[in-house]
Amino acid sequence: MPSFDIPVPDAAARAAAQERLDGLVKPLGALGRLEDLAAWLSAAHGVVPPRPLDDVRVVVFAGDHGVSAQSAYPREVTAAMVRVFLAGRSGVTVLAAQVGASVRVADIAVDWDAADVPESVTAHKIRRGSGAIDVEDALAPGEARAAFEAGRAIAAEEAGADLLIPGDMGIGNTTMCAALVAATLGLPAAEVVGTGTGVSGPALDTKTAVVEAAVRRAAGRVADPFERLTALGSACVAATAGFLVEAAARGIPVVLDGVFSGAAALVARDIAPGAEQWWLAGHRSTEPSQAFALKALGLTPILDLGLRLGEGSGAVQAVPTLRAARAIIADMGLLADLA
Repeated sequence: MPSFDIPVPDAAARAAAQERLDGLVKPLGALGRLEDLAAWLSAAHGVVPPRPLDDVRVVVFAGDHGVSAQSAYPREVTAAMVRVFLAGRSGVTVLAAQVGASVRVADIAVDWDAADVPESVTAHKIRRGSGAIDVEDALAPGEARAAFEAGRAIAAEEAGADLLIPGDMGIGNTTMCAALVAATLGLPAAEVVGTGTGVSGPALDTKTAVVEAAVRRAAGRVADPFERLTALGSACVAATAGFLVEAAARGIPVVLDGVFSGAAALVARDIAPGAEQWWLAGHRSTEPSQAFALKALGLTPILDLGLRLGEGSGAVQAVPTLRAARAIIADMGLLADLA
């Protein structure tokens, strides 16, 4: 397995930030989580106050999944949504525009003929779709590593950002993520499977049975993260893991979105221990597997808005909170300066 030199966020900057926060014109700790986030950003940027979060970039990793039959929506929606992203009319593109963030779409494994989209969208494509993980591997041998490297390359291309956000698009995502989280953490399917796009009743029972079958089929192969991705993941989740690792290696802070980036982050942490120090959790998803993933990663969501869209939309909503955290440490007065 490859090894990565993951830097440690600047402890001296964090300490200096905490000292300044304690000296602001307010009672100690009165701004709560905002103070924690201000210190975290200072450590990530290595300076007090941290840099303005002017250049925020979302990369949406798109791909289809062989278990998409369990979804309330047909598989063709994935390809249609890529075009919606490109038109700037998706949930995340609309929300990103409100905070001045850019949105890039990367087709890693969409099952379509994409002759009418820009080459930049398909530049890192690995395959079309993935295997149905309850009966076969998601990926062919070598594809998990290839997708991981594609994600690293995309992070390198976005290295000028002040903050990165991984998004996702793919019908069947939550089924795949539940299997990946269950296998990574040794959890039963019933505890990690959620309603996803809105399934319930017999459809939810079927989804749970699919995850149970997938995890059982992959038993004995999940210790190695690339084997785990091959058996239970997808090219787009492997690419997201590579994106997260490369961002950490370059010291670029990342805000995770929901269930998809949480599952990818678990695998990324296994590949590059310590990378999780560069990640924040943007929001709490309604999917139970995200809660397990964040607990294992030691991350507390910034927001809890009941969101379950994906695409990076929840993480984008955390950007104003992070900017507010930076503003207090940059612009508030000091008690020592009071006349």
